Amino acid sequence: MDAHRRDRLTGRLCVVAAALMWSSCGLFARAPIFDDWPVTQRGLLFAFWRTAFAALVLLPTVRRPRFRPMLVPLAVCFTLMNVTYLSAMILTTPANAIWLQSAAPWWVFLFSVAVFREPVVRRDLIPLGFGMAGVGTILAFEILAHPDQNLAGIACGVASGVAYGGVVFFMGRLNTENASWLVALNHAIAAAAMFPLVLYFGLWPSPNQLFVLAAFGALQMAVPYLLLIRGLRSIRAQEAVSIGLIEPVLMPLWTYLIWGVTAAWWTILGGALILIGLLYRYVYLDLRERGWRGSGQPPKLGH
Repeated sequence: MDAHRRDRLTGRLCVVAAALMWSSCGLFARAPIFDDWPVTQRGLLFAFWRTAFAALVLLPTVRRPRFRPMLVPLAVCFTLMNVTYLSAMILTTPANAIWLQSAAPWWVFLFSVAVFREPVVRRDLIPLGFGMAGVGTILAFEILAHPDQNLAGIACGVASGVAYGGVVFFMGRLNTENASWLVALNHAIAAAAMFPLVLYFGLWPSPNQLFVLAAFGALQMAVPYLLLIRGLRSIRAQEAVSIGLIEPVLMPLWTYLIWGVTAAWWTILGGALILIGLLYRYVYLDLRERGWRGSGQPPKLGH
């Protein structure tokens, strides 16, 4: 394997590892230790504490902090992503919030092609198409199953997907900066934006809850974003968010295995469509391309 292919494989594996760690969100959020927190406030409290702890964990590792103009839209997108995602969790169903945010690959595609005039990579359209089909299937049945949902909640979910797409895109543009600096700064700004509401609620965690929240921030936010930035040094943002769809596919699996919460059949169907697209693009086509290279025949789909 040549150096370029090895570097690209490393980038993909970093994003896969990040998605695996992100998918643990349900394990923390559904932990019985937080059952005494009001349901309507729990989402925002989780978001504040995990972003605050992520910033604290990374602060000692920050090297060469410097201002870049693109840090401004990145910080705005990161803060909006957290606020709108949590608003969607409160105003609509948690499943809808997760899957509306998972439309991010489509928004990154639009940012890249329509705004920044990046070339369209045909083989990247495969996981994009399957991913959107899977997300659309789940959302359609979720909305039919809960027809009384708040339209404002759905709008917040859509906005969270746009903001998440912006986060990945701008992180890709800043991938030469110190990773700890980028991640710590954005988590700190997001935590600061939510802190007034936490003060208003006046609900503070116990020592045991603080320990779990520290692990939540470190393992589910800080380390995965470091891995994402490392991955974005080797692969494009469009590819990163497509691979990142592993996260919402695995989240129902972990909550079922640990807490016994069963996913709806349409979630399983949509997740299967997402996985088919990812496996076809990143396993089948890559293996077929290696066969072409060995036989001297050119591939029909370009990188």
